[in-house]
Amino acid sequence: KLCEGILNVLEKDTKTSCQVACLEALRILSRDKKVLVPVTTKRNLQILMRLAKLDTVEDPLERVSEFPVIVEALKCLCNIIFNSAVAQELSLELNLAAMLCNLLEKCKDQQFVGDIKCFDLRLLFLLSLLHTDIRSQLRQELQGVQVLTQALESCLSVRWTEEYKAAEDRDRPPLSLQETDCAIEALKALFNVTLDSWNVHSETESHQFRYMAAILRHCLLTTGPTEDKTEELHSNAINLLSNVPVSCLDVLISPSSQEETDIKYNGMNMGAIQILLDFMEKRIDKGSSYREGLTPVLSLLTECCRTHRNIRKFIKAQVLPPLRDVSNRPEVGTTVRNKLVRLMTHVDLGVKQIAAEFLFVLCKERVDSLLKYTGYGNAAGLLAARGLLAGGRGDHWYSDDEDTDTEEYKSAKPNINLITGHLEEPMPNPMDEMTEEQKEYEAMKLVNMFDKLSRDELIKPMGVRLDGTMAPLEEAVSQYHTNKRDSSDSD
Repeated sequence: KLCEGILNVLEKDTKTSCQVACLEALRILSRDKKVLVPVTTKRNLQILMRLAKLDTVEDPLERVSEFPVIVEALKCLCNIIFNSAVAQELSLELNLAAMLCNLLEKCKDQQFVGDIKCFDLRLLFLLSLLHTDIRSQLRQELQGVQVLTQALESCLSVRWTEEYKAAEDRDRPPLSLQETDCAIEALKALFNVTLDSWNVHSETESHQFRYMAAILRHCLLTTGPTEDKTEELHSNAINLLSNVPVSCLDVLISPSSQEETDIKYNGMNMGAIQILLDFMEKRIDKGSSYREGLTPVLSLLTECCRTHRNIRKFIKAQVLPPLRDVSNRPEVGTTVRNKLVRLMTHVDLGVKQIAAEFLFVLCKERVDSLLKYTGYGNAAGLLAARGLLAGGRGDHWYSDDEDTDTEEYKSAKPNINLITGHLEEPMPNPMDEMTEEQKEYEAMKLVNMFDKLSRDELIKPMGVRLDGTMAPLEEAVSQYHTNKRDSSDSD
C-alpha cells in the first residue's frame, strides 16, 4: 500500500523536495523483494523513467534543481531491476537500455552530472548482466561498446598524443572517488557487453578494441583516491582486457620517448606491464580468493606472453631470471618464481593449471626449460595434461633465441635432483650395509605393498605412452613392446 501510495504521489506534478523524499522512501522499500510486486508494472516503471529523464529524448540536462530527483529515480530503478525478474523483462519491452544510452550522451560536457552518469552506468551494467537479450541489443543495435568506451574515456579525462597513446602526466592528482566509481561502473558494463569478443572480423572492430585497450593502459597507469579503490579500478580494467582480442593488446606497450623515465625494455615503455606484474604478485600475497582475484590477471599475462615477444621477454626477465643459486627447492623462497611454483600444486585445479601454463609459456613451451625452473615434481600435472611427460615442447611457435645458463648453474647441474629441482647433498645409500637376502626381502615387501594397494583399487599403476600421455601400466608396457618388435630388423 505504501509503495502504491508513493507512486501515486510521484505520478502528479509535485515539488522537487517532495519527489526526492518519496523516491528516497521507495529506494529503501525496493531493497525488499516481497514489496516489489506493485512496483513492477509497466505504468509504475514508466513513472520512474520519466522522473529519471529517460523518456525525454531531446531535452538537455539544464535544471540543476532536478538532478537530485534524477539520481534518486535511477537508484530506485537499480534496486528494482536487480531484485525483480519481471522488471528485467519489462525493461526490454520499454527499451530502457536505449534510453540510458541517450541519457549518457546528454551527460557529455555537462557539469555536476557525476552521480547521474554513475547510476546510469550502474543500471546499464545490471541490465547487461541480468538479461542476455539486452546485452545483445547493446552490442549490436545501440553501439554500446562505442558509447561505453567514450563514457570511460570521459571518466578518466584521457588526452591523446598519438592514435593509440594517451598522455602520461605524472603530476596529475589521483582520480576523485566519484570519477573512480564512474570508471568502475563503465568497466563492468563494458565487460558484459564485450563477452565473447575474441574473434575480430573487421577493421572497424579492430580499431575499436585497440582504442579501448589504449584507454585501459591509461587506466592501469592511473590511481584512485585510496589504495583499495585503485586496486578495484585496476582489477576491473584487467577483467575487461581479458575480453580484448589478444592481437589488439600490442598497444599496452609503446615506443618509449627520451623524456619518459618509465620502465623500458628494447626501447618500449613497459609501465603498464609492470603494473600487471605487481598486481599479480599482490594478489598471490593476499593468499585467498585466487580463482576470482588471481586467475584473470594470470590468464591475461599468459596470452600477452604467448603472442607478443617483447612482453614475454620483459616478463621472463622479471619472473624467471637466469638461475644462480639452486640450493633451495624452486617452491621455497619469496621471489615471484617461488610463489608461482607453489601455485603449481595448489588444491584448486583452475589456479594450478593457469599458474603452470604461465610459467610454461615463459619457457617458450619447452619441457626441459620448464623443468629447470620448477623441477619435475611441480611440473608433472601440467606435463601429464598436455601429453608431454616424455619431453618435447608445446604446440605454439616461439622465436629461436636461446636461454644462456649461468656459470653457477652449469657447475651445479650434474648434482641437481630433477624431481625436486634443487641441489642436494649426496645421501648415504641405506642398502650399502645390507646383505643380498635383506635387499631381496625389502624389495619383495615393497612389491607386496604395491600389489595390495592396487588390488584394493586405492592406487592404479600408470605408465607413459610413447606419445607422452598417461595410461594404465599394462597398456603402456604393451605399447612399448609392440613398438620395439615393429622397429626391430626382420630376417
